[in-house]
Amino acid sequence: MRLPGFAAVLFACLAAGCTSSRGIEDIVPGPSMETTSAISRPAAPVRAVEPKAEVASVESRTVADAAFSMPQMGADVEPDALVGDTPQPVSLAAVMPAPKPAVRAADRAKPAVDHRIRERRFRDAKPINFGRHSPKKLAVHGVDVSRWQGDIDWSKLREQGANFAYIKATDGGDHIDPMFRRNWKGAGEAGLARGAYHFFYWCRTAGEQADWFIRNVPRVRGALPPVIDVEWNHQSSCKRRPSRATVLEKMQVFMDKLEAHYGQRPVIYTSPDFYADNLRGAFPNHPFWLRSVARHPSKVYPGRDWLFWQYSGSGLSHGVSGRIDLNVFNGTESQWRAWRGGGSIMADAE
Repeated sequence: MRLPGFAAVLFACLAAGCTSSRGIEDIVPGPSMETTSAISRPAAPVRAVEPKAEVASVESRTVADAAFSMPQMGADVEPDALVGDTPQPVSLAAVMPAPKPAVRAADRAKPAVDHRIRERRFRDAKPINFGRHSPKKLAVHGVDVSRWQGDIDWSKLREQGANFAYIKATDGGDHIDPMFRRNWKGAGEAGLARGAYHFFYWCRTAGEQADWFIRNVPRVRGALPPVIDVEWNHQSSCKRRPSRATVLEKMQVFMDKLEAHYGQRPVIYTSPDFYADNLRGAFPNHPFWLRSVARHPSKVYPGRDWLFWQYSGSGLSHGVSGRIDLNVFNGTESQWRAWRGGGSIMADAE
């Protein structure tokens, strides 16, 4: 979910005298740092795999049922009121997790000790003034990480106010982030609520990708719901951009398989351009995690409820070399605990 090449793109645009009405959110390319098997490497190009026919389970909702109704906001609530001077209540119907599955004995271990909500102490290399919609006014902040953050001191990152972490696990159907297992273990031991995300690759079938994620991400009590990261990746060897109907179908197949395995409804992470092309009004019953680094999500994704907001890709923190993505939960501390189910955070035996 990193945003490489931001400065170069912005400088080139300014030098050329861009007059587009599209905002900074639209001109920043996708996750440039996702140099994995799903990304082209000049020295060793990856052959795109032709997709197989997608077959949804009999329990899957149809695309027509799940994808095309726009969630309605209350008549007395304006989009700008989602975050005000005090945190606004989130829609629990949209964010409450599904019942969690039974956890095998092998997945149980002693609980992490630290369950306190730590105050945000991050800095930002490129701070944005969000005005009265500042993410600082929300209580529960966290990060997302991948191999590009290197060797993380999770205890220091926790002290800086990271209450949760989403960790890059897999992409495509054959690649695992080389730091995933170390980060998964370190985040759990430091007391962070942790979850895993999958970067979706449009040249592999959804079923293959779901099986790969399930194979590599343990089912652990207290883990955050899994995340499907859907974006247009400008550096990928896969140049395919499926139709909206195909995108929604593939996402549905992937999310149904994960929900059946983990017992939690997956969270959808996305960016402004991909959302505009594919996700307006889609998946009203799934929680969304929205990237919006220049304006409040209500301005970039009007009418869309959200669970997490990625408000910066240039965060700075003790415990991490370089920059890190910063995120916030849309609710109060008590709503965070209610959404988490009141369960203790468990670290697995590895």
